[in-house]
Amino acid sequence: MRRIDLRIVFGIMLILGGALALMETMGYLENASDIFWSGVFIVSGLVFLALLFGGHWWSAFPGFILVALGTLIILPDSLEDFGGAIFLGGIALSFWYVYFTSRNDRWWALIPAGVFTALVLVVIASERFEEYSGAVFLGGIGLAFFMVYFTNMAERWWALIPAGVLSTLAGVTIAAERFGEFQTAGFFFFGLAITFLLVAVLAKMSWAYWPALVLGIMGFLGIASLLDFANYIWAIALIAAGGFVLIRYFTASR
Repeated sequence: MRRIDLRIVFGIMLILGGALALMETMGYLENASDIFWSGVFIVSGLVFLALLFGGHWWSAFPGFILVALGTLIILPDSLEDFGGAIFLGGIALSFWYVYFTSRNDRWWALIPAGVFTALVLVVIASERFEEYSGAVFLGGIGLAFFMVYFTNMAERWWALIPAGVLSTLAGVTIAAERFGEFQTAGFFFFGLAITFLLVAVLAKMSWAYWPALVLGIMGFLGIASLLDFANYIWAIALIAAGGFVLIRYFTASR
């Protein structure tokens, strides 16, 4: 079976473009140039996507992105605000395809896939829930790192740390609107404490108990400031700390 010569494809595209331009000039069609270039991008993208059947996984990137660009060109005015989501969605879909076609070897694709998916959600959410855009973005990336951890829990335990930190920051962006700075810092430290506690329990890393304990105390003091007895807690903590220092001094001097 003979291959189709690229000159034939190029010639057909030129004829089609000329025909569309002629129909627009005669008043039978509007936005002929947009339709032409949209068709060029979509067809080119489909050509690259066809290479996926031959095992060329890299062709997912130009394939999905070109199709997204072609769709973006002919997008109706009523959906113009979602143009960014369509383009970013094409990039995200490329990385998701790369990951799911070889989850063991190409686990790294989860991270950019999560980032671009989070950006898509931010574009969509910003239309109605702009105040939660930061939380959606950070939480989406945090979820991607959680997925990285579950791909190989023994070797990729480290993914729990960025997953926990980003998820905590997502919660902090919401808490910052409702509580004071000190209380928000309390939520942040408490979230980090939970992160290291997960590392200690799930990854069997005993060293993580110490930062979990310190951060947990700091977080508890910050959150406790929302309660009426917060001043008592601070007073008791200062007295206990002072007593500890004195005891250590007198026992060391004997």
